[in-house]
Amino acid sequence: MGKNIVVLNGSPRKNGNTAGLVKEFTKGAQEAGHTVTEFFLSGMDIHGCKGCFGGHSSRECPCVQKDDMNQIYPAVRECDVIVLATPLYYWNMSGQLRTAVDRLFALEEGDGNLLRGHGRASALLMAAEGNGFEDVLLYYDHLTGHLKWENLGHVLAGGNGDIGDIKGKPELGQAYELGKSIR
Repeated sequence: MGKNIVVLNGSPRKNGNTAGLVKEFTKGAQEAGHTVTEFFLSGMDIHGCKGCFGGHSSRECPCVQKDDMNQIYPAVRECDVIVLATPLYYWNMSGQLRTAVDRLFALEEGDGNLLRGHGRASALLMAAEGNGFEDVLLYYDHLTGHLKWENLGHVLAGGNGDIGDIKGKPELGQAYELGKSIR
């Protein structure tokens, strides 16, 4: 039976290098019989977390804020795999992705933890001009460990400053294989 996969794409470029990784990952995952739903975060209205601890995980809209996260919450609740896709910005994920990840906390608040565990897995897709992925990998490993998500791996594509630089690079094939390998 196919998995339900959610991709949170934190790139501001709809057709950039991160999008190339997502496209190939999605192609592999769909060929393996999985369903993939991508959220292009830069085109969504998502506000920063207020740190109010007012969320309630069991509510249809768990956060006190009403914005486009209300489209993401139901998909994340039902998914088996969460893919974080982002360019590398100052040795971390983009602000668009970090904001969405922070807001997922509402699924851990209140009357039940609907984010942590539940047999979920995750993967990380990143494109960057350079190759300094160490800090973001440390964060990602801590995040997946805290949330008790199985870490399916990552594809880190350095040397991609301009749109289209990733074309023809082996990381595209790695992203495809990662998507296809999900069981």
